[in-house]
Amino acid sequence: MLTGELRSKIDNVWNAFWAGGIANPIEVIEQITYLLFMRGLDEAHTLEENKANRLRKPMERRIFPEGKDKIGKNGGLAYEEMRWSRLKNRDPATMFEIVSEHVFPFLRNMAEAGTAHADHMKGARFTIPTPALLAKVVDLLADIPMEDRDTKGDLYEYMLAKIATAGQNGQFRTPRHIIALMVEMTAPMPKDVICDPACGTCGFLVAAGEYLRENHPKLFQEKETRDHFHEEMFHGFDFDGTMLRIGSMNMTLHGVDDPDIRYKDSLSQEHTGDEDRYSLVLANPPFAGALDYEAIAKDLQAIVKTKKTELLFMALFLKLLKPGGRAAVIVPDGVLFGSSTAHKAIRRMLVEDHKLDGIVKLPSGVFKPYAGVSTAILLFTKTNSGGTDHIWFYDCQADGFSLDDKRMALLPGEKIGPRARLNEGDHAKNNLPDIAARWEERNGPERKRLRNAQSFCVPKSEVVAAGYELSINRYKEQVHEIAEHRPPNEIMAELKTLEKEIADGLLELERML
Repeated sequence: MLTGELRSKIDNVWNAFWAGGIANPIEVIEQITYLLFMRGLDEAHTLEENKANRLRKPMERRIFPEGKDKIGKNGGLAYEEMRWSRLKNRDPATMFEIVSEHVFPFLRNMAEAGTAHADHMKGARFTIPTPALLAKVVDLLADIPMEDRDTKGDLYEYMLAKIATAGQNGQFRTPRHIIALMVEMTAPMPKDVICDPACGTCGFLVAAGEYLRENHPKLFQEKETRDHFHEEMFHGFDFDGTMLRIGSMNMTLHGVDDPDIRYKDSLSQEHTGDEDRYSLVLANPPFAGALDYEAIAKDLQAIVKTKKTELLFMALFLKLLKPGGRAAVIVPDGVLFGSSTAHKAIRRMLVEDHKLDGIVKLPSGVFKPYAGVSTAILLFTKTNSGGTDHIWFYDCQADGFSLDDKRMALLPGEKIGPRARLNEGDHAKNNLPDIAARWEERNGPERKRLRNAQSFCVPKSEVVAAGYELSINRYKEQVHEIAEHRPPNEIMAELKTLEKEIADGLLELERML
């Protein structure tokens, strides 16, 4: 958990960027990312040096080569001088010159190191405008205990949260507590291979990794499962180079050594090598209307003939999952009840060819202030052989925050999210713990819940009869007040008693007058 002092420092640097002419929060985070990466490289190099000295052997991997980079008139700068531990003690003017003229060319050309975030540095640009601002940011980062994975991760999450205040850039960020709910419901396992085909800042992959650390700590005790976690478990695609850099660093700061975060236009490129590969898909892809048929990958068109991105992403999820693989994905409500042939085909496919497990209707304000669209979480398992029996529905009405543009917290921080322990009156402000708990009972007690409850199950036969419509309002029964019915003789007896009481009261009143 970040201290108030550290949050204040980050806010001050953020304001300094704005004052210095960098108003785009994505660019601010990107510049801070480069500096964090520089520090991480130096720390990795120091570990290799210490290991070599301890074993009295040559270094196996030198991040900073010996010699000079041969840039400039004076025969270049020694690579040793580019290390964070040297740079942070330089005066602002010298630091600025070294970073802009030497460090960034070095970062752009070190992709042969083979790590994902090194590869993404090919397009790195240094845009911090002044030596004073650079020195201020370096001083902030130098004070942070980066050996603490939780502190590094919290720092980055705090910065990423600022994207949500940036209008159209907010599309890159799904609220952290909604991500946590989806991860909780899918319960990642140590052998899972997890993919987000529209990964942005890698929020879903980070949350899955944190879930595994908390719930399966023993996976780090064996080399096979530990290597799987660091090198084979996490896969993210995006076609925005900035997002790839930020997402890759987010994973690194959360303790994943070499995730597969790569450039890919998921709807346009063929999926050779990725089809039937992943056991878990977690995603909230951007839904931007329609694409031209010529721009759509042919293997997706083979699943569903459509130009609508929301349906193409559904086809993509089915393409990527291996049989038995499961998914929790956010979709616009139109996917659930759209009347086009393609809409119906996708829903029929989920119900008949695979196993549609559940649908959580989200409040329309979840993605405010930058989007008010109604959405739902769709949970399903790829089987290629059917298996849908009952479909579990939940009508989420509160997520712990106000549903207006301000999105103010309605509860203390410890009562936000799916794992929060709530008092009796807190449920009306945060439904997420109830969603997670009732999801676990979807094959038991939830089957007996009435249709006017917040959650209930609907048999497959009823969904088929409704033309595969999946809107919760189609099946939810409204609560009506039912008049009490009693025999007429009881009602007449009460009326006679009432008449007598009124008559007696009038007589008493006459005597008093």
